[in-house]
Amino acid sequence: MNQLDRVTPTPVQVQAAFAWLSLLHDQPSSGDQATFSHWLQADPAHAEAYAQAQVVWELSEVPARTLANEDAFALQGYLNAMNQSRRSSVRRWSGALAMAACLLLMISLGSGWQPMRWVDDLGADYVSAPGEIRTVTLADQSQVTLDADSAIAVDFSRGERHVQLRRGAGFFSVTHTGEPFVVDAQKGQARVLGTQFEVRLQPHGAQVTVLSGRVGVTADKHAEQQILTAGQQMAYGEGAAEKLQAVDSEAQLAWRQGWLNYYKAPLAEVVQDLRRYYPGRIVLLNDELAARRISGSFPGKDPQAVLSSLQGVLGFEQHKVGQLIILR
Repeated sequence: MNQLDRVTPTPVQVQAAFAWLSLLHDQPSSGDQATFSHWLQADPAHAEAYAQAQVVWELSEVPARTLANEDAFALQGYLNAMNQSRRSSVRRWSGALAMAACLLLMISLGSGWQPMRWVDDLGADYVSAPGEIRTVTLADQSQVTLDADSAIAVDFSRGERHVQLRRGAGFFSVTHTGEPFVVDAQKGQARVLGTQFEVRLQPHGAQVTVLSGRVGVTADKHAEQQILTAGQQMAYGEGAAEKLQAVDSEAQLAWRQGWLNYYKAPLAEVVQDLRRYYPGRIVLLNDELAARRISGSFPGKDPQAVLSSLQGVLGFEQHKVGQLIILR
């Protein structure tokens, strides 16, 4: 088949190709092989879909295994959260869950299926979807603007107002009532002393950025509190706080207006942000590429356009099948 004769398979045909690819990698019977041969010859688009599936499989075998393990862990947590009575049954299912997650990842590329969200959302009171920036008003009239793909749980009992950041990031505008207002993120806390501020989860901790007023931040319950004022930022993780920094908080918080601003940020950080705005999966395979530094302002509402723009500058390869994007 030459370039002019190539056909474009439908999403259903691509999903079928991934299903066949998965089956053929798992000791197919002679009947399966014969059925696959008939399917492959039935339509030129089937052959093209299968060729695309092979390319993506080879590119994504390692990250797919990693994502499958993560999803299996999430599903196990989901079962635990649903109060399964027998722990042995969870252990017995864990291997099967990993296999099922891997298969579903490969054949459900068009669904954006990500069960890690299930666990976060089980105990959440407010959730924003991928690509959605949502502002909610709490019972005390404080407002929280949730960044895309974020979740919080609220507990206004025991004489304190507590908000747990379960996923993503939230910008808080706090109403003064006389009761303490505390944002719990990972093992640390941000305690309001009169302010507007953001708390953002990171891979191994959280980051607090203050727009106005003051926030007292502790890296864990035993750590000393540090006071942040307008234009200051501090990250913490694993019980330790990093050095306080001066930042352009308006630029850092421009996501509320739909813009993602970066100054010499590694591409890995940019891609991590774009994942919250994209309904499927974005996998970055090249460690050297991940470390490349990026400066610029990008529209968060169109992750695909951002990636295409960065591709023109950095020259990486971009492969897309369904809602899976692979960068290398």
